Amino acid sequence: MAIPVPHIARLRDVAPQYDAIISDVWGVVHNGLVATKGAPEALAAAREAGLAVVLLTNAPRPPDSIQEQLRGLGVIDSAYDAIVSSGGVTRSLIAEEGDAPFFHLGPQRDIPIFADLQARTAAFEEAQYVLCTGLFDDEIETPEEYRPLLEKALARKLRLFCANPDLIVERGADLIPCAGAIADIYERMGGESIWVGKPHALVYERARTEIARKLGRMPETSRILCIGDAFRTDIAGARAAGHDCIMTLAGIHGHQIGLKGSEFDQAAFDALAAQSGTRPTMTMVSLIW
Repeated sequence: MAIPVPHIARLRDVAPQYDAIISDVWGVVHNGLVATKGAPEALAAAREAGLAVVLLTNAPRPPDSIQEQLRGLGVIDSAYDAIVSSGGVTRSLIAEEGDAPFFHLGPQRDIPIFADLQARTAAFEEAQYVLCTGLFDDEIETPEEYRPLLEKALARKLRLFCANPDLIVERGADLIPCAGAIADIYERMGGESIWVGKPHALVYERARTEIARKLGRMPETSRILCIGDAFRTDIAGARAAGHDCIMTLAGIHGHQIGLKGSEFDQAAFDALAAQSGTRPTMTMVSLIW
């Protein structure tokens, strides 16, 4: 039988053990429609207590675009020192490709990821690689519908840059498919998917760089606390990077563990942890100070 993961009520109970926080955004700070009650304020309080706070998101947009979105959802600027996004890191990789033509697989709202770069969009037949930021319409389409396109990409041995490794995210009460679901299909088909975002190491390196910039030093790995709601990305990524992590239960897995108020199905939680091959350092229902 698995040993239960310690459950805490408030961030302030463990904050003194750390110098910095790397926090997920979607599922922790907001649900895609509105800021999570108490979460931005908790991070702001951590900053007031002397911790550096970096938001690390798999959103396929640059940090300035993320900040604009956060403000629109009611997330206060004082909740964080910096934002590191999959979109921002992907943008730097695309810049390295120069003016090579690419096919953009994703919605128009993600255009800022390559705006003002030498890189240029092209028809699929002319593209030298694929930039996947999501589905064209994630409210009515499914990742499987893209298999015929991916078969053509595989035949041409095109690389696929995945700017959001998430498979799904919450949008209010709905679960929405993300770019990671398409990249996963392509990789299983034998294609080359280049994953940018959690749980992969590059974005954690960028987040730690921002922490060091804020603190004027690089804290010990054990003094950096990660916060997230997803086993596959947040928890696995934090653990691989050597950081402690809090898993907020009122996120993407809430319905799977039967979360009601502060009660949840421990057996269901343990089953998900076993399936993912990783466990958080501690849990809390949602992020509050």
